Amino acid sequence: MIPIALVGDRSPTVRAHRRIPTIIDALRESEGLDLDAYWVPTPDAADPAALSGFAGVWLLPGSPYRSEAGGVAAARTARVEGIPFLGTCGGFQHAMLEFARDVCGFGTARHAENEDGPDQLIVELACSLAGHEAAVELTAGSLAERLLGTTRTVERYHCSYGLSPDHLELLTAHGMRFTGHDESGEVRVAELPGHPFYLATLFQPELSGDAPHPLIRGFARAAAGRAAQVTPAAR
Repeated sequence: MIPIALVGDRSPTVRAHRRIPTIIDALRESEGLDLDAYWVPTPDAADPAALSGFAGVWLLPGSPYRSEAGGVAAARTARVEGIPFLGTCGGFQHAMLEFARDVCGFGTARHAENEDGPDQLIVELACSLAGHEAAVELTAGSLAERLLGTTRTVERYHCSYGLSPDHLELLTAHGMRFTGHDESGEVRVAELPGHPFYLATLFQPELSGDAPHPLIRGFARAAAGRAAQVTPAAR
């Protein structure tokens, strides 16, 4: 079995959440992966022990989360423990918060959806992407480019918040690599070199066609690789 943590506050009103069971079933069938997916609500994820034994952590859309701290903690646990990590939409946003606070020393970094005030790392987009499709240009040789097999892709969004350009230099200086941008140069994909699998996208690969998106397939394969190397702790 390949235990995967689906970190998010499951809701029938979130389209990406409704798609998850279909995606997991398709991965089992198309990839032959014995995936065992568990939903972990964000308040529970605030305790690092909640993710013990998982071979992959998928931080899902659906913000504002019930617990910002839980979303941040899930990203931290995956980053520090080398657990394959996929963060999509809200997952991207909270992964960037975690990296800014814990790696870059930007402890006051804020998410504008959750808190007003200065030091906003995640800001409201000038034009909401909710319900939109848009092109993403990928850096050649990046993880995202290798998984997709192309330097240009068209992806679906359902979000209104993104990464402030004011703090890109800080995150980059500490090792975050931004490998996907829209046609105006705004960040859409982030990766962490040296990590077994760390990929965060502002778009939602959950909303792609019937077949699992290549980025999700890559995450599932990485989790399978970890599960083959590490015996998960009994839960």
